[in-house]
Amino acid sequence: MDNFDSIANFAAALGIGLWVGLERERRKGEGKERSFAGLRTFAITSLLGYVAMLLGGELLFAITLLGVTALVAAAYFRTRSRDRGLTTEIALLLVLMLGGLCSYDPTLAIAFGVVLSLLLTYRQSLHRFVRTQLSEREIRDGLILATAALVIMPLVPDRFIGPFAAINLRTVWTLTVLIMAIGAAGHVAMRLVGTRYGLAITGIASGFASSTATIAVMGSRVRAEPALMLPASTAAILSSLATPVQMSIVLGAVSLPTLELMWLPLSLGFATTLIYALVFVYLGRNTKSNPATDVGGAFNIKLALLVAVSIAGISLLSAALLAWLGPRGVFIATVLGGFADAHAASASAASLVASGQLPAASAVLPIVAAMSTNACTKCFVAWTSGGAQFSRHVIPGQILLLCALWGGAFIHG
Repeated sequence: MDNFDSIANFAAALGIGLWVGLERERRKGEGKERSFAGLRTFAITSLLGYVAMLLGGELLFAITLLGVTALVAAAYFRTRSRDRGLTTEIALLLVLMLGGLCSYDPTLAIAFGVVLSLLLTYRQSLHRFVRTQLSEREIRDGLILATAALVIMPLVPDRFIGPFAAINLRTVWTLTVLIMAIGAAGHVAMRLVGTRYGLAITGIASGFASSTATIAVMGSRVRAEPALMLPASTAAILSSLATPVQMSIVLGAVSLPTLELMWLPLSLGFATTLIYALVFVYLGRNTKSNPATDVGGAFNIKLALLVAVSIAGISLLSAALLAWLGPRGVFIATVLGGFADAHAASASAASLVASGQLPAASAVLPIVAAMSTNACTKCFVAWTSGGAQFSRHVIPGQILLLCALWGGAFIHG
């Protein structure tokens, strides 16, 4: 290690101790009620970890850690009658370890130090959010998403199996987690923004869970409250913005070559839908704000699981039709699957590209066709849920989206 690296690592260790210690010093208190560790203690502890690792390696660092742990334990038992929390004590031990980490990976140590400082600074806001804002259903959904992404996904085999080698369980589960995560992201955005912007924000957020379901919800609201025709129609149109975004994410996760061929149609579809939606936003600028639709939990796990099963089934059907009928069979399977879910049908075609059974160029037409049949489903839902006037607002947006998709595919092809 040269002198420059030594100075940089030393500065990183000192900076972490000072930054975390600064926050603890502000909350240390005064007199007999003050906490045992503040700015100087945290800075010295971080430097202690760095020097121990630098001079004696892991052995000396382990001995130092045991010694500091003993001192922290003694300080805790001396002051536990006043403060039963362990935040400062645990933070001090973590700063010691981050100081040691600075000896060989200061960048990672700084990142952990920043996260620690944020957690300490905003602890009251986090406590208030967890206690007063989060519902039990949202906590449950968060645990389900974490389990699906961090526990189950690493255990799922990453290879093509089954008849015709058509199904990759890792891809299927990755898409399932993506659908859940996108729905959760939309839900979080809705919670952060609140209902100030009315049904429009609800439409965008809910569209990431299911645009078709969002159109159905808005249509039912229009039937119950005809005065909401314009804002509900706007929300239904805005929900379709999620379709090209989700499709891009799905195709990128399954097959990047397919996404490279689809970026222009998807971009034009998004831009066209956005322009059409902005027209309704402008027309409804003077509409009074109404409470946003209850989006429920963070995501729809039934929808995610249904899409996972659909992906596996459509992938198997597409591979079988590919073997029997050639590329024309994939087109038939994808078009039929699009009536239920365009993402699952498109992912099945992209999955064949990823497995080497289908050229990327041959997947473009089935994907655009699947999005077309899915748009037909949305038009039908708009008509049955909201009636003629509601569908007259929503259906032209779907037609413009399809024109942009097919135009982009024609230009790119």
